[in-house]
Amino acid sequence: MSADRSRPAGHGSTLVIFALSLGGFAIGTVEFAAMSLVPYFASDLGVNAATASYAISIYALGVVIGAPTIAVLGARLSRRTLLISLMALYSLANLMTAISTSYHLLLFFRFLAGLPHGAYFGVAALMAASLVPPGRRAKAISMVMLGLTLATLVGVPMSSFIAQYLTWRLAFGIAAALAAVTALMIFLHAPADRPQPGANPLNELSALCNRQVLLTLGIGAVGFGGIFSVYTYVANTLQEITHAPHWGEPFIFMVFGSGMVLGTIVTGRIADRGLLQTTGGLLILAMIMLLLYPLTVHNIWLMAGCVFLIGFSGAMGLPLQTHLMDVSGRAQTMAAAMHHAAFNFANAVGPWLASLIISSGWSYPASGYVGAFLAAGGITILCVTRWDLRRQPGIVKT
Repeated sequence: MSADRSRPAGHGSTLVIFALSLGGFAIGTVEFAAMSLVPYFASDLGVNAATASYAISIYALGVVIGAPTIAVLGARLSRRTLLISLMALYSLANLMTAISTSYHLLLFFRFLAGLPHGAYFGVAALMAASLVPPGRRAKAISMVMLGLTLATLVGVPMSSFIAQYLTWRLAFGIAAALAAVTALMIFLHAPADRPQPGANPLNELSALCNRQVLLTLGIGAVGFGGIFSVYTYVANTLQEITHAPHWGEPFIFMVFGSGMVLGTIVTGRIADRGLLQTTGGLLILAMIMLLLYPLTVHNIWLMAGCVFLIGFSGAMGLPLQTHLMDVSGRAQTMAAAMHHAAFNFANAVGPWLASLIISSGWSYPASGYVGAFLAAGGITILCVTRWDLRRQPGIVKT
């Protein structure tokens, strides 16, 4: 069964999609920039960097817990109401983070900020898809996800600059303001929809018993982990292996972000022709580039080309999100929200596996081999997914 095909009238759909993208930019900026803000709030709140880094993990925990919980509790709400509520919660949590007076308060509010993350992107994707014809769903979703990818290119360096020259608190404050503007724009421009027919908590929970949903989530949870196994150790590699100049780190991270942005745009235009085929192509690209990565790290320009294509392959989440709409039946919100929880799981597993290899005596570039292994795992699950799909009558073949 595919996503809701309702087509709200009016010319405001562009503004709605822009608002949804702005919310993605707010979430993505803080999610990715939080790693670079650790030294600043650690010093300000009187803890060491290792302890302060738990704020990253507890945010991810909030995402994983919040995605299914909010999908169930919000089953009877309209998408418009749910999105406004999620952005209001995200705004409040980041505002409270910005004014936290102790480390433990900051931890609590980072957990709170993680709760709406997965559900927001999931429901935002469903709303964007409902605003366009069936053949343009992936493109509409790509516009929402473009906010998230632009955060890696613009939001992260902006936040780092603010933390370095002003205060880390302002970075969280700006995210709170952007989230509040998103909530207001959705309130003003999004169509007044009704809860989906037959929506209830039990229907949403049925996603957890759907093989196609679970296999699709597995593709992202494993395959995407390869990208972050490398991304986490890029700075260390540049410092200790590449011996890059001082501009090397921001340059390489901007190259990675540029790859993600272009990958999102291109994938959004072609994914509707074959969702799982597009995913497979991006996973194969990721596996090849991750295998080549250790061979490029001694030259910053070769490394830049490789990192750009690794970032490009990160657009695999877009066709997976759209495929979930076709196979999740009446559990649309749960499946869409769990998609982003699965990617946060990948963000945790990839770096953890790479750390095991590095701590055993391998150098930082070996993270590329770990990444290639995970990408190959994603390809394997994708093959099983397509095989299972062919065995199930009545499901759109993607």
